[in-house]
Amino acid sequence: MRRSAFRVPSSALEVLPASLATADRIHTQITSDDRAERAERGTRNAELGETVRRLADERDAVILAHNYQVPEIQDIADFVGDSLGLAIQARKTDAPVIVMCGVYFMAETAKIVNPERTVLSPDPTAGCSLADSITLRDLRRWKSEHPEAVVVSYVNTTAEIKAESDYCVTSGNAEAVVRSIPADQEILFLPDQFLGSWLKERTGRENMHIWLGECHVHAGIRPEEVRARQEAYADADLLIHPECGCASACVWANGRGVMNPRTYVLSTEGMVKHASTSAADTFVVATETGILHRLHKEIQGKRFVAADENAVCGYMKQITLEKVRDTLRDLAPTVEVPSPIADRARIAIDRMLAVHA
Repeated sequence: MRRSAFRVPSSALEVLPASLATADRIHTQITSDDRAERAERGTRNAELGETVRRLADERDAVILAHNYQVPEIQDIADFVGDSLGLAIQARKTDAPVIVMCGVYFMAETAKIVNPERTVLSPDPTAGCSLADSITLRDLRRWKSEHPEAVVVSYVNTTAEIKAESDYCVTSGNAEAVVRSIPADQEILFLPDQFLGSWLKERTGRENMHIWLGECHVHAGIRPEEVRARQEAYADADLLIHPECGCASACVWANGRGVMNPRTYVLSTEGMVKHASTSAADTFVVATETGILHRLHKEIQGKRFVAADENAVCGYMKQITLEKVRDTLRDLAPTVEVPSPIADRARIAIDRMLAVHA
């Protein structure tokens, strides 16, 4: 049977222009409302930022912020950096009050290196999945199985874990610390399995045991996502944080000439330094997306692309301008670490600060 041609009813043709016009007006209104909302939010953040800075001056406080903090927090901070940079700044400051805008273990570290100063955490519930991946009981059991080993703990750990450790490290100086330990010395590295695997590949140490913990954000950045970004931006430098699940694989592949040579495994501070001196114009960045704000702000004229736009740490984003304002106004919540724990943890942290990348 021959199929008859479909005809749009004339009534529909009459309605169509009006419907399109209505849809266009709705889109315009939504866009306008969105712009208005962004403008209102920007004004509110600017006002809050001014209040925070006024309170910081009144309290003679220094505000330290991690690279993964939201842009408005980074913009009002006295210093923005990685875990090592924050620990160094916390130690060297002469301010009587320190506001740590980061997850809780960072505030603990600031208190340990500055026991006489007031350390404030705008949100003590801002935790860390990596720090939670090992308990004090876990570590003591592991140590009993390797009584002659030295314990090297990533800074992403609680004060109690640091107190049970011989060395503390950050991604910025972990390799240097591990290389400073005699080659025949057995090592227990915790808690990040990917950073540990990367260190083992880099140093060639077979006597380093690795705890199977992970950062849920970095572990979620998969090799296939990274490869897809590299293919889309063929001329870009690839910057990978060693906590990423693909970091050790990249080191292995790079060392055997089977991966793009423009691949660099770096701490967040290392990423900033590399991008500022590299001849490349575009960078694919495999870490938590908060670092992109600092990169764009400090290195203008270059392009920075997230390897995974969903690599967002909800814990880091818990710190808001309102919370910083309130903590400066009330001088609370304060961070306290019991002296017996702090005194022992300080030994491991001091060793971390003594070894530079």
